[in-house]
Amino acid sequence: MMRLLLAAVLSLTAAPVAAEVSNRSDDGFTLSYERSVTASDAAILAAIGQPAAWWSDAHTWSGSAANITLDLRPGGCWCEALPGGGVKHAEAVLVWPERRMVRFDAPFGPLQSIGADAVLTMTWAEADGGASRILKWTFVVTGPGAGAMADPVDAVIGEQFGRLAAHLSAD
Repeated sequence: MMRLLLAAVLSLTAAPVAAEVSNRSDDGFTLSYERSVTASDAAILAAIGQPAAWWSDAHTWSGSAANITLDLRPGGCWCEALPGGGVKHAEAVLVWPERRMVRFDAPFGPLQSIGADAVLTMTWAEADGGASRILKWTFVVTGPGAGAMADPVDAVIGEQFGRLAAHLSAD
């Protein structure tokens, strides 16, 4: 009970997430998210590589984010272990710490079933004289009928962005 209360208080005091469906057509959409976080470059990269620490259990196939791993190198799998198998959620295509950028070929969840192309780019930039970073995600999706999925995908991906940002700002 105390954990739920603490989570509710933290969610009310956390910096707001700037989010939007910034582009939409019948066959695609772009989602954009931005938030200030209080973490170093190294901490951001390390946290991205540990989605089990911030991804929601509700948005996994197995029911537990603890089953998610991410091999944060080009060609690395963002995978989830399932009984007797697994699922590849995304693949790292660019990992460039010097430029504060990682990119994934990422047809998460139902986007796989429509054959969508989906690219998730995560960047971060120094802010406030180095005291914080601006974390940004851009998720570009194209595929037959994908535009109709923009709002539900935005709800799920936006939640995960918020969870990572909160994780990075926790003391």
